[in-house]
Amino acid sequence: MSSAANEQTGGATSPIVLIVMGVSGSGKTTVAAMLAGRLNWKFQEGDALHSPANVDKMRHGVPLNDADRLPWLDSIAALVDRWSAEGVSGIITCSALKRAYRDRIRGGRPGVELIYLRGARELVSARITQRMGHFMPASLLASQFATLEAPGDDEPVITVDIGGSPDQIVEAILTALQREHHGLGRQSGRGAE
Repeated sequence: MSSAANEQTGGATSPIVLIVMGVSGSGKTTVAAMLAGRLNWKFQEGDALHSPANVDKMRHGVPLNDADRLPWLDSIAALVDRWSAEGVSGIITCSALKRAYRDRIRGGRPGVELIYLRGARELVSARITQRMGHFMPASLLASQFATLEAPGDDEPVITVDIGGSPDQIVEAILTALQREHHGLGRQSGRGAE
């Protein structure tokens, strides 16, 4: 699989896993899926890794606590480990609201970087009320913003404002990734299955 990793990372010797983070309604899934398609990397919707109990709590408007989130964060970290062992790059969505959560996912793992989708509360609120079919109700947005600890300068993060279109946001991320990983290819096509 090393040749696939080299192709995916534009010749780099080790895979990259991007954690697309931000509050609910910031566009993580849309942006991450588009980005994975452009780079031809694996993609995982982090919410799909929540336990049924967590989903039920959120569906009923009950915010998750740290104890609820820890097994979920460990599932995300395990996926990072699996992709790294396979030598493939990928993108995972995860709110990763607290530094402790991000530290648990990164946990000394090389090649894990954050993409923080930052947006004003009013904009996110407007988007979340228009969203259909998601288990996270708009009523939990206040708790998300209350929990949010924006990434610090000492974290491996690319911060992108969500005011633009999804295409503009993806382009901004790709440009920043190009700067950080000079050989990273800007491929088009489907994401890895």
